[in-house]
Amino acid sequence: MKQIPRHQQIIELVIKQGYVSTEELVERFNVSPQTIRRDLNELADENKIRRYHGGATVPLSSENTAYSTRKSQNFTQKDLIAEELVKHIPDGATLFIDIGTTPEAVARALGKNHQQLRVVTNNLNVASILLDKPEVKVILAGGEVRDRDGGIVGEATLDFIKQFRLDFGILGISGIDFDGSLLDFDYHEVRVKQAIIENSRSVFLAVDATKFGRNAMVKLGNIAQIHTLFTDKTPPKEILDILQSHQIPVEVAPTPPE
Repeated sequence: MKQIPRHQQIIELVIKQGYVSTEELVERFNVSPQTIRRDLNELADENKIRRYHGGATVPLSSENTAYSTRKSQNFTQKDLIAEELVKHIPDGATLFIDIGTTPEAVARALGKNHQQLRVVTNNLNVASILLDKPEVKVILAGGEVRDRDGGIVGEATLDFIKQFRLDFGILGISGIDFDGSLLDFDYHEVRVKQAIIENSRSVFLAVDATKFGRNAMVKLGNIAQIHTLFTDKTPPKEILDILQSHQIPVEVAPTPPE
């Protein structure tokens, strides 16, 4: 395989998965580890990927992917993650549901069979999903509505969230760095997420594997603050070590049938 096509395939793989290991690339392209390391170094020099020990992740960015794009990305994986998560939500529970396409998948899954739920959300899309579910009562936060994704943020939203103390907080996130940092793109959104963490008895983080190693400019906190991680693939070793050291369970959704 020629070098340029391999470079392009590496870039596409990093974008799709969020993180790829050197071992995976060696096996995929049937070349030596030295060749892959050289490829990754060259791509990192061109700012097409971000080099990381043992592999590569997406380049630095200060702007999130468009909502319409995120909504269509990894659609099946998000639904599978959501189905796994809602198994841990009992009937009669109270919960926050966050902004994001994966929390919206959780809302769809909750609306199927759960009974007597109370949901507080700052996400217009979540409210719309649950609108016709008589067994789910929705309390919608006030604040500024973002036209790009239906998220509600601002000081009024923050004050509203702080009035509650609920059983579960369902969070999405834009990226999880290898030191466990939870990262997002919007400072105002992050403040609301922090309030959800502080006012939830249990915090469930739902992310697909593309978020592992993905960068964003605003730090929310650390993955050690959550109570359970729900995802579609086993996290990279660095993140998994942090979770294990804090005895935080990882629930990996089953792989969809071919």
